[in-house]
Amino acid sequence: MRLKLRNLFLFYFVISSTCLLYVILQSGKPCDWEKDLPIIYVVTPTYPRPHQRAELTRLSQTLLLVPSLHWIVKQDSTVRSQPVADLLSQSGLHYTHLNLKASDPNWLKPRGVEQRNEALRWLQLNRQSDHTGVVYFADDDNTYSVRIFEEMRPTKKVSVWPVGLVGGLRYEGPLVKNGQVVGFHTAWKIHRPFPIDMAGFAVSLSLLLSHSEAQFDPNAERGFLESSLLGQLVSVGDLEPRADDCTKVWVWHTRTEKPKLKQEVYLEKQGRGSDINVLV
Repeated sequence: MRLKLRNLFLFYFVISSTCLLYVILQSGKPCDWEKDLPIIYVVTPTYPRPHQRAELTRLSQTLLLVPSLHWIVKQDSTVRSQPVADLLSQSGLHYTHLNLKASDPNWLKPRGVEQRNEALRWLQLNRQSDHTGVVYFADDDNTYSVRIFEEMRPTKKVSVWPVGLVGGLRYEGPLVKNGQVVGFHTAWKIHRPFPIDMAGFAVSLSLLLSHSEAQFDPNAERGFLESSLLGQLVSVGDLEPRADDCTKVWVWHTRTEKPKLKQEVYLEKQGRGSDINVLV
């Protein structure tokens, strides 16, 4: 009896150890793409600031829950920084790390427009017209439910949905009647051709690849950046409403409060600043 119990214990010990070893070996490796599932290409422009790593970490851990996803991170910098490179390599995601220093300050032109256009160029060069997928422009300071990524996956041309806490409203987004977009719920610059937030739409990869010159207009008036791209691809009647005919909010334009580091400056003047080797 004791021999049987001992053998049973050894059997479970070997199985548990094997499973644990497998998990350890798999940690840090990109999640496998599911066969025949369209890939979601998430484009995230980012720039150096004290809370950059915190926001990229939060977004990466949301994206990790989404199968068949490729993260394109475009830094606004002359070089690819090591902290961002390390974060991406440890994220467990399929990713592409790019960098491009913006030629104009963000008060003169919309922040991230050159980085988004560089990501579009990367897709044109590295993907073919027969590739299935969807492209989504996800800023690193928003909050995303995993539901929104599954909503966008079957996009044929351009899918749309509401975005919470944007435009001075509880939410902003398309108005839908009989499955068609017939207008937009917005209070700011209502004359915009597509008055929706960057987080409120996703574009079919094949549609983008078939319009090789399509890009965001770096000279677009404030609020017209989204329209500058979508106007080259579709009309309002082509839009595909998601999120229960645009009645559900699964993405929020939250933004992170800029950290107040006055005490850090005070200590630095005394030569007692925080250890720069501690990565924040």
